[in-house]
Amino acid sequence: HAHYGPDPFAARKVDALKGAQIAREAGMRAIVLKNHQYGTASLAAIISKAVPDIAVFGSICLNVEAGGLNPDVVETAAKLGAKIVWMPTQSSNYDYMHNKMRTGGISILDDKGKLLPPVEKILDIVKKYEMVVATGHLPVNEAFVLVEAAVSKGLAKIVATHPLGWKVDTYFTIAQQRRIADMGAFVEYCFVTTIPEGGLDPKEMVAAIKAVDTHHCVLSTDLGQANNPAPVDGMRMMIAKMLSCGLTEEEIEVMVKRNPARLLGLD
Repeated sequence: HAHYGPDPFAARKVDALKGAQIAREAGMRAIVLKNHQYGTASLAAIISKAVPDIAVFGSICLNVEAGGLNPDVVETAAKLGAKIVWMPTQSSNYDYMHNKMRTGGISILDDKGKLLPPVEKILDIVKKYEMVVATGHLPVNEAFVLVEAAVSKGLAKIVATHPLGWKVDTYFTIAQQRRIADMGAFVEYCFVTTIPEGGLDPKEMVAAIKAVDTHHCVLSTDLGQANNPAPVDGMRMMIAKMLSCGLTEEEIEVMVKRNPARLLGLD
């Protein structure tokens, strides 16, 4: 979970090509290219040829600019090799409500709290192509409905995205983190929430990880912003900080290597 250029709206620390080169030099096995506004599968396919010896995967966030809750867009991304489908992030109902310049936003639920039919179809496509579905920036109540539906359809690769974010409606309690993990989701903890702009005490993240159990967790950086460390540097910083806050090397290996490899089909 990291952000690379080109990006239509935000300055990024490195572009996707340089990011893949740096990750390969650092000995990383794989990266996933994420962008809020467009699917990255075709970009990943080209970079994979330019930068051998590291797996470069594409993904798609179901925001307005990328097509929203459109099953055809998701199937096209899948056929191009995308590995992860994020539910709406910057176009989520919650993100729109808290941005004074925008109104509206995407909810995955109807007015009765049921999953919308296009989302049902998207989950079927995710299962068909053995992709990962992630909750994106959904509020907690929508995230639980999504995970319940994904589990009921037999999806094996589900991620609850940064539950310790700085947005109140997307902040999971410890009990909620444990419950969504027990339902079958990996809980993803992102280092960006602990650096100054995030404001989260890294010890709080470690406490949550220990409460949930590392075998149900993923550690990522969510970095790539121009004013933050580059993703690979951030990964090193995150590992060092997590070790200093009480996680063991074995626990970190599970969360930065084994569980991500399982999600991406590399195990």
